Amino acid sequence: MTQDIRVAAIGECMVELQERPDGGITQSFGGDTFNTAAYMARLGAGLGSFVDYVSAIGDDPFSDDMAAFWRAQGVGDRLVLRRPGRRPGLYFIKTDAAGERRFYYWRGEAAVREAFETDGSEAILAALAGYSNVYLSGISLAVLRPQSRARLIARLGELARDGVAIDFDCNYRPLLWENAATTRAVYEEVIAVASRVMVTVEELEVLGIAPASEAGAAHFTALPRLEVVIKDGARPCTLIHGGRVETVPAIAVDKVVDTTAAGDSFSAAYLIGRSLGLAPAEAARRAHVVAGAVVQHRGAIIPKDATPDVFASEIARRR
Repeated sequence: MTQDIRVAAIGECMVELQERPDGGITQSFGGDTFNTAAYMARLGAGLGSFVDYVSAIGDDPFSDDMAAFWRAQGVGDRLVLRRPGRRPGLYFIKTDAAGERRFYYWRGEAAVREAFETDGSEAILAALAGYSNVYLSGISLAVLRPQSRARLIARLGELARDGVAIDFDCNYRPLLWENAATTRAVYEEVIAVASRVMVTVEELEVLGIAPASEAGAAHFTALPRLEVVIKDGARPCTLIHGGRVETVPAIAVDKVVDTTAAGDSFSAAYLIGRSLGLAPAEAARRAHVVAGAVVQHRGAIIPKDATPDVFASEIARRR
């Protein structure tokens, strides 16, 4: 009998403003963990409603539209707190001719900052026990005030001891942290209870590891309980699991339009693949296919018909 897959993705979704080539602006919604949740829901559509978002938003029209957008993407909002008088954060994306983007953020009043220290948060934390996987990122942790962050990390430890898989994507954003020492201490707390960790070559440095795949592999092979994916953009990713090291080449793309959500979509596909029972290398191969499609479109969430259906056969066998 196959285990039911239920994912709770913790983090912040924001109002997204994206500059178009014609100088206009397109408004949508995005954020690293939401992007991953949306691609999980899309790639695993045949599994039913299995992805819920965990966050806090306000009671303003943007928050209403945001929650409706989540639901339209197949992501549930039953674990989202609504905070009167608060608003979601906002970010603006400027993209250069090579598809690389720069982000500008406004998130000081974001409702999510106290997500786990307000009325209703205890029930949300308790409800996480009903999921097979809890997914979060370094940004999920960085945007929280210290009290909320400490309560969440303590709960992650309890969930891990009870058999819930904790999937952590480092997603390091220096401007969100007071200093690198705090970041490293927080990351190490989460990695200590995690089942899977995703980290870029550049992010290894915040963990005190030289920014090279070989150095990361040498470090993580000493932690055989942990499964690690070291992402390296268009270069091969490195997988460390059970004391083994593998590399999986990326998919060549003719023209990169926008790298927004490339890593988020890769993480979504990799984690769904592993939850469906694929070996790490095969899950990574399919994740590269998805990320390769995403970078050929503008915006975090690309059209559904442009998203490769890479798990159709595995999902069909579960029905």
